[in-house]
Amino acid sequence: MDTIFIKDLAVRGKHGVSDEERAREQGFLIDISIDFDTHVAAKSDELADTVDYGDFRNAAKRVVEGDSFRLLERLADAVAQEVLKDSRISRVAVSLRKTEMFRDCTPGIQITRERE
Repeated sequence: MDTIFIKDLAVRGKHGVSDEERAREQGFLIDISIDFDTHVAAKSDELADTVDYGDFRNAAKRVVEGDSFRLLERLADAVAQEVLKDSRISRVAVSLRKTEMFRDCTPGIQITRERE
């Protein structure tokens, strides 16, 4: 199986446990990878035969810039569920980092979800 991915997608959203965190936009970095057999696309050289990584870029942006979530766990899961709306994708991994929370480290979460 092959992997299609995006790394370091910079987005802004209002997510966090405290009211203060949800009152202002904060920076997030997101990595998304999916398992996908790219053999057909490699032979055809046609976008229709693969999964467009721009689609999961846009999905992540919609989620992060949309509703506010308290926990990174829920935010990452919402991104994963949005990506899994493409029926050709059976597994997605999402890494989400909150870049403005602390000065000395970057908290985050990495999850993997499979189509049920």
